[in-house]
Amino acid sequence: MPAIPRRANRRGNHLIVCGDGPLAYRITEELTNRYGEQVTVVLPSRQRNYGPQITALPGVTVREHPELSIAAFTDANIQSARALAVVWQDDVGNFHAGLRATELNPALRLVLAIFNQRLGNHIQQFFPDCTVLSGTAMSAPSFVAAALGEPAPSHVRVQRHTLYVAKQGEVGPGQVICGLVTPADDSSSPRLLPPGSADADLVLAVADGTPRNPLARRRDPVRGALGLARRLVWHKFGLVFVGLLALIFVGFGLLSSARYSFSDAAYLTLMDLTGSALTNPALGGAEKTSQVLLTVDGMAFIPVITALVVGARLTGSVRAAPRPPGGHVIVVGLGNVGTSVTGLLHDLGFDVVCIDSNPDALGIPMARHMSLPVVVGDASREETLRAAGVDTCTSLVSVTSQDVVNLETALNARALREDLRIVVRLTNDDLAERLQKTIGNTVSRSVPYLAAPAFAAAMLEHQVLRTIAVGRHVLLIADVQVADQPGLAGSFIADTEQDGQARVLALQVSGVTGLDWSPHRGYMLAAGDRLIVLATRNGLGHFLSVN
Repeated sequence: MPAIPRRANRRGNHLIVCGDGPLAYRITEELTNRYGEQVTVVLPSRQRNYGPQITALPGVTVREHPELSIAAFTDANIQSARALAVVWQDDVGNFHAGLRATELNPALRLVLAIFNQRLGNHIQQFFPDCTVLSGTAMSAPSFVAAALGEPAPSHVRVQRHTLYVAKQGEVGPGQVICGLVTPADDSSSPRLLPPGSADADLVLAVADGTPRNPLARRRDPVRGALGLARRLVWHKFGLVFVGLLALIFVGFGLLSSARYSFSDAAYLTLMDLTGSALTNPALGGAEKTSQVLLTVDGMAFIPVITALVVGARLTGSVRAAPRPPGGHVIVVGLGNVGTSVTGLLHDLGFDVVCIDSNPDALGIPMARHMSLPVVVGDASREETLRAAGVDTCTSLVSVTSQDVVNLETALNARALREDLRIVVRLTNDDLAERLQKTIGNTVSRSVPYLAAPAFAAAMLEHQVLRTIAVGRHVLLIADVQVADQPGLAGSFIADTEQDGQARVLALQVSGVTGLDWSPHRGYMLAAGDRLIVLATRNGLGHFLSVN
């Protein structure tokens, strides 16, 4: 497995962050407070959005520009910058800004926020040193895990190994990579312990092919077939169609009982349905009954077929909007985060009902394609929640882009059902923490809080492979080149893990192909070695400067 190429030019004395939203604020806070970096922030105005909070951070220089032009980057002194994070606007705008920046500083390390992950994979090829991250992709699994009552998102793919967080005792000892101790008050970071530690309540394990069923609940084939039949039949046209079809079979059965062959009975059934039957008083009782039944049935059956065909042509569906199935998860807000959460829940086999006030929301087409019930309306109103089946759902996830809407939806849902599990997206992390402590069975998550550590670490030239959300905290899985960190070479692996905030998961010894996922803790690190490290937000920075 080849090592990640190192940058040829490491000059520069500051970092640049472009944006004035909550993610830009969190990234800047990470860089200044946790890593002690000098940061220049380019934003439209100091007075709008998160401009005042960003300006108040220590070690921050603010440059006001309406757009990310060449002049804006020059004013931010990009020629001497080490790295640039662009979380300014949409995917295309961020890509355009990256192209402008690298024209001025080709050796710049670039970190771009890109929602469309397929587009992001292509964008990376345009730059010599670029990391593309999606805050939505990082945070959506955490919302799903919280909605389902799981300790953390299940599966994380790292270097051809699938890792997952589970409860102690749910996995075999041979699968455990390290133990996790989560504080009871959820205010302190988790502690990372060696495998087999009795104090660990959770563990990070590697999947070995043993079937497990935490989040990935497989769809039951019988349940799926019944659900499909219910969706096809359980509407006004479907019920009428089934009733009329049943009468056709009854008429066919009467003709068969009158000693007609199968082909003759089918022929007479078709002719009777179209009104082409000839009356004959000498016919038997079964024949007369079937003739009258099929003729009357045919008068209604053909218009119903016509209505189904015309309705499908006009609306794209032969049935009305699907109804809440019961035992489902309600997702409020079909923006970037809501669309990802809905897709993940559906892929894991859970029924989902969507709510959005905008009939043209981003995730509406996807929900329609998946045949998911969609309620268009204000989620903070009781009638909207009841239309989405709040009385029979298992949990509600409110992830609109507005904190006030999410908070009002959560409080209204709690008033309707005290036992309902509620997951709320809140930008203000202090409010999210206090809400979770105050209101029972309510989980709060912040997209910037979950995503910012990965952006900050990527800017500091640490290759963050994945993030794992454990409660309201984030663990980082990073790819670290020993030679890139002054003083790390010559240290024993055990010396880097003493504070419980970092754990070496795998080691690639210089000159050896492949990773050792059970490295000896007494191994002395050499300059050509490569490490896969699991660390807390504080722990990664401390791990890299421990010596």
